[in-house]
Amino acid sequence: MTLTTRALGTTGMEITTVGFGAWAVGGGNWAYGWGPQDDDASVAAIRHAVDAGINWIDTAAIYGLGHSEAVVGRALRTIPAVDRPYVFTKGGMIPDLDRPYDEPVRNCQPASIRREVEASLTRLGIERIDLYQFHWPDDTGTPVEESWAELGRLVDEGKVAHAGVCNYSVELLERAEAVRHVESVQPPFSLIRRRAGTDVIPWAAAHGTGVIVYSPMQAGILTDSFSVDRVAAFAEHDWRRRSAEFQEPALSRNIALRDALRPLSEQRGTTVSAIALGWVTAWPGVTAAIVGARSPGQVDGWIDAGRIELTSDELAAIERALESTGAGSGPSRPAALVG
Repeated sequence: MTLTTRALGTTGMEITTVGFGAWAVGGGNWAYGWGPQDDDASVAAIRHAVDAGINWIDTAAIYGLGHSEAVVGRALRTIPAVDRPYVFTKGGMIPDLDRPYDEPVRNCQPASIRREVEASLTRLGIERIDLYQFHWPDDTGTPVEESWAELGRLVDEGKVAHAGVCNYSVELLERAEAVRHVESVQPPFSLIRRRAGTDVIPWAAAHGTGVIVYSPMQAGILTDSFSVDRVAAFAEHDWRRRSAEFQEPALSRNIALRDALRPLSEQRGTTVSAIALGWVTAWPGVTAAIVGARSPGQVDGWIDAGRIELTSDELAAIERALESTGAGSGPSRPAALVG
């Protein structure tokens, strides 16, 4: 079956409702790494996703301190130009290479963003980035208006095709929009982390801004194979060890939610992951979801989400599961947008 596509805001790009996330592809040895990763497996996973119909890849300069972009670039060189997926990347997080486990500086100073764009183009081996996004709001005191104007200049110069932001509040979105249209926004959004459904997603829908959500499976919790034992086996520097969602009491509630999704996945003949992703993409205003994979087999675990649409009865069952387990926070069912 062909994967469903949707228009990404006003960009003119029609993207599949699930895309390949290359965060874990960056490997370990940095503050938000997922532990060791085999580059050949990463390339195979990317190729498998593209062969299955995925038409975009999301990466970032900070993932593996540039390594994820380099691996994505390696994969792109093996894909015929006619089949090449869109490439989305992000900048604005600057690491101390001598202290890779330290928290990166959130720096969106114009000169820094320009340097990052040039470096990303080189690592990816492409002439233009299809979508470039600020990874986090700036922490250096640089006004968002200055940062956003510089990214606009990079679009005008042809180095970047389209521009967006991640992790922005509605207040920051309004300030950026006053300078130049925000073409995409990327908030965290999952069955466990649902707050964006109350503010950022409705704002985007009202402004013609595409929404690409990240961590829709809550970094692996909402998958068939996840378990408490998996948490114990995480690599020493796996960032998830520090996450509250992987610690009690949230962990037990989250696993109970995952288990409550099993009957729905069994009725559909699909995976828990596909059901969790189907809930995210059922929200009005959401264009697509970023889904990570470290091997071709992991792609197979969620690819069905690119071609299913949950029914009203299924959405109601998920709402009941959220209420009974107490997992996460935020609205529990997609609702019509107001205004």
